[in-house]
Amino acid sequence: MHAFFDLLRPFIRWVARHPLPILGAATLLTVLGLLSARNLSIDPDFANLLPSDYASVEALEKLRATVGGESEAAVIIQSPSFAANRAYAEAIIPQVLALRPAPDAEPFFRRVDYRRETDFLARNALYFATDRELDELEAYLEDLREEARLEANPFYFDLEEDFEDEEAAQAEPEDAGARLEEAYDRIVGKEYPVSDDSTVMVLRFYPSGSSTNISNIRRAFERLDALLAGSNPAQYHADLQVTTAGRLYRQLIEVQSIQDDVAGSFGVGVLCVLLSVVSYFVYKAYRAQSSGRFSLPLLLSTLARAPVLALVVGLPLLMSLSWTAGIAYLAYGSLNLMTSTLGLVLFGLGIDYGIHFYARYTEERARGYGVVEGVDRTFASTAQAITIGALSTAGALFTIVFADFKGFSEFGFIAGTGVLLALVAMIVVLPAFLALFERLHLLTLDAGRAHEPHAVAAGKSYPAYRPILAVSILAVVAAITFLPRIGFEYNFSRLEPTYEAYNARNAPTGLVYGSNRRNPAYIVTETPEEIPAIVAAYQARQAADTTSLISEVESLQQRFPSTPEAQQARLERIAHLRTLLNDEFLTAEPNADLEKLRLAASTTDPVVLEEVPESIRKQYTTKSGELGNFVIVYPDPDSSLSDGRRSIRFADEVGTITTADGTTYHAGSTSLVAADMLRLMRQEAPWAVGATFLMVMLLMWLNFRSVKWAALAMLPLVVGLLWMMLGMELLGLKLNFYNLVVLPAVLGIGNDAGVHLVHRYREEGPGSLRFILRSTGEHVFMSSLTTMIGFGGLLLSFHPGLRSIGELAVLGIGATLLAALLFLPALLQWLETRDQKREAGA
Repeated sequence: MHAFFDLLRPFIRWVARHPLPILGAATLLTVLGLLSARNLSIDPDFANLLPSDYASVEALEKLRATVGGESEAAVIIQSPSFAANRAYAEAIIPQVLALRPAPDAEPFFRRVDYRRETDFLARNALYFATDRELDELEAYLEDLREEARLEANPFYFDLEEDFEDEEAAQAEPEDAGARLEEAYDRIVGKEYPVSDDSTVMVLRFYPSGSSTNISNIRRAFERLDALLAGSNPAQYHADLQVTTAGRLYRQLIEVQSIQDDVAGSFGVGVLCVLLSVVSYFVYKAYRAQSSGRFSLPLLLSTLARAPVLALVVGLPLLMSLSWTAGIAYLAYGSLNLMTSTLGLVLFGLGIDYGIHFYARYTEERARGYGVVEGVDRTFASTAQAITIGALSTAGALFTIVFADFKGFSEFGFIAGTGVLLALVAMIVVLPAFLALFERLHLLTLDAGRAHEPHAVAAGKSYPAYRPILAVSILAVVAAITFLPRIGFEYNFSRLEPTYEAYNARNAPTGLVYGSNRRNPAYIVTETPEEIPAIVAAYQARQAADTTSLISEVESLQQRFPSTPEAQQARLERIAHLRTLLNDEFLTAEPNADLEKLRLAASTTDPVVLEEVPESIRKQYTTKSGELGNFVIVYPDPDSSLSDGRRSIRFADEVGTITTADGTTYHAGSTSLVAADMLRLMRQEAPWAVGATFLMVMLLMWLNFRSVKWAALAMLPLVVGLLWMMLGMELLGLKLNFYNLVVLPAVLGIGNDAGVHLVHRYREEGPGSLRFILRSTGEHVFMSSLTTMIGFGGLLLSFHPGLRSIGELAVLGIGATLLAALLFLPALLQWLETRDQKREAGA
């Protein structure tokens, strides 16, 4: 490493003498980077965090290509008049369905939930019932008939003495009745999607394209809002109000919220970092020129040059960020939820290298060295430590590039590349700016006379090193003891923000639509003949497991028998149910529910496809308008899939199914993709952290060529990580889907402090700890502080998941900094004292 830097020293001296060519090249690269990155966007789709060859991802893409987006856009129409609501809906529906991004493009929306042919459905409801629903209905009617027969017997007495058993016996038919009522409402339902008082109507429009194309969704809502704004609702009723909402709208709000979070956090973080760094640089520049003597004019002059100091370090860093953004766009085209925060992180991290370089440069200038000599001496000493720290950080990040989980791999590539580019900017472009600004007298760091090299205060040991070591070791023991208690947050809902404004806006939809059939999984088949075997396989799996998360399995073939044999079997079952419904014991007394069922059982002839109501057909219709061949599997409505463990269980149960003939099918849905993502992340996180740690160890050994010094440089990292775990337990923090990606980053970043301190200690020798802490320790503190401030900008994030990244990073980097400034010097002092005693004894 030393030989390599010796080879580069002539080039760095040339940069200090001729800064303009370097700055010109850097500016050109910056312009190219900005042009490349101007279309860089945030992709919120979890499916894109998994490899494209995953079965769940392929199934989801097939589903989207066949059916379209899963989420919907809602148009909420409210007024006291149902007639006005209906008239307005019928006027705008064709206009909304005709909206297109371009004349030759497909429409934004492919279908709408509006009117149901309830008369037809009420007369033929049992024809569209599934076999399971018919089984339940038959059992229910048999129980009712038996109960009515017994009650009609004058000699019948209820001899059941156990009241609880009687209550339980009565509960089952009641539960069956409730399920049948729910199934009837699902088949027949309301004629129009209105609330019970008919004052609220909700139209649900389903997109033609992917529901993850945010730019397309934004354009769709812009066109939709413009259409509604120009539709003059007041002409239908003076109080008629129209609002857009729906899950598609919520997705748009979420992406916009993340973008605002990232932009706001970046602005606040960058401002705080720059203020901290400039304040520090003002202090260093003043000390470099004052030679330890107070001078008010000099202080005011230095403060006046504060903007220049911000430019000195800010411009190279912003240049490196533009280079990184350009490469990120060329490599991936967009940022994901993990990499969206990297601008802020890289700014806080990259400025570290500028702090170390500038701080050491001011010290060299304060000793009387010229600009070229000061740059050369800084490069020969501090730049090596900077490079080792940057390489260890970048190497740690590049280690996770090989992960399948793109939250790791893309984060590792972009962050690792950003670190290397920041390193180049700070050890090449920054010296060019320093030389230029000093030449233009915008920056003056010359003390005016040469000073004697510093003298290390011999004989003054690091104070209280024994108590510090003892407390540090106790904290490590406590951390190891509490380590098994560090938990993982599986509940996704706790990592998502609560959008109060959206919830209030979307609340009227709850008056129209229930939410008991959410997050279904779909299997798309090539032919309808495959569907019965798939349904049978799922139903067998459901029956075999009493804890199954499968609630219902549906297909068009179940709702609509399409073969002559299936049609005849359905008509025979309806005839049998009609006989039960007309039993003398069930017709003895009027019953409105039974009258509805008698009407529903009036089908005597097969229903041809053309007669199937659109309200049923559209659920199984492809984007091209054809009847699709797919099976829908609904999860248990009482088991929320927002809990990652339940989501994984449902994915294990539903994701892959093998039929009786040995054919395997894969289901697709966003919840199954989320389960695979969580499972993959849990599998890869341990090896990602382990590989990162090994990479840091290897780089430390290659740098120091000594097991002892490499171990000493890494000790603050190991101890700091253990303290971080202890802090997580004390603060109640958990690892989660978002902040897991921070661990490899903390391993790379947290090692810098130990590297710089050990490098300087080897340079200065024993007895120099106090001086090193006042010099390099000061630089280490400021660089770690700026990194923490960079991550700390995420603490202001509205999004809990992004906020958790900042929490863990600040805690981890802060813990490694404490270990470097407290534990490492105390340990070095203990080793010094031990060696001195051995020498004295010898």
